[in-house]
Amino acid sequence: MNSLLFTCVTTPPVAAPEAPVAAGGRQPGQNRLVQVERLGEVAYQTVWDYQEELLAATLALKTRNRAAAEAGELPVSTPNHLLLCQHPPVYTLGKSGKPEHLLLDESALAAHGATFHRINRGGDITFHGPGQLVGYPILDLDNFFTDIHRYLRVLEEAVIRTLAEYGLAAGRIAGLTGVWLDFEVGAPNPRKICAMGVKCSRWVTMHGFALNVNTDLTYFGYIVPCGITDKAVTSMQRELGREIPVTEVENRLLPHLATLLGAEYAV
Repeated sequence: MNSLLFTCVTTPPVAAPEAPVAAGGRQPGQNRLVQVERLGEVAYQTVWDYQEELLAATLALKTRNRAAAEAGELPVSTPNHLLLCQHPPVYTLGKSGKPEHLLLDESALAAHGATFHRINRGGDITFHGPGQLVGYPILDLDNFFTDIHRYLRVLEEAVIRTLAEYGLAAGRIAGLTGVWLDFEVGAPNPRKICAMGVKCSRWVTMHGFALNVNTDLTYFGYIVPCGITDKAVTSMQRELGREIPVTEVENRLLPHLATLLGAEYAV
């Protein structure tokens, strides 16, 4: 499978998420153990470089496994990683994004304490900052299921189930990747609470999701978020009227993601 870029803007028509993968149904050589790393607040470039290192190592192992299979040897299981972090204020623009959707020039960026990166995921521009739970799964989907659209729905569903624990009814909007409040057709004020953008190379993923927990939403006023002009952005703090510990949200999200993937964690 060649590299694919999936955007934070468009997606196929929404379908109900498929049943979780049964852990007992794994095939020989599949590894559903996921190494979780909680990185705290860390610069965007640092984590991007780390993702690229993990991706490259997994792809190299898959290449060696292919040669081993041709020689009649047993493959070595590929690893899976989940990086959880927060970032200092940063705007990222995907490959299909429009630079004009960033409404700040270089000096204004500096004045707001923010940086800017063009990156290799699909989609347009988004913001990451303190108080936002960012998750970067570097998973070999050969260990789970080889369906990138199902994978995106799994990420969305894990967030939807987590928000339900806080009394927030979240869901999907047809044609728009991510998780929304007031998502029903005809709802007066649809608000995005979680953005997603994914790259997949030979079934190994990188990039991921960004859930606004206590995010400073004023930063979204300096961009056209994900290129969408007619819908708002929100956070758990704004909706609930109180600050929520990001680590608490992490701890609630992890079991949902494991269930939907049929994964186990090495923490």
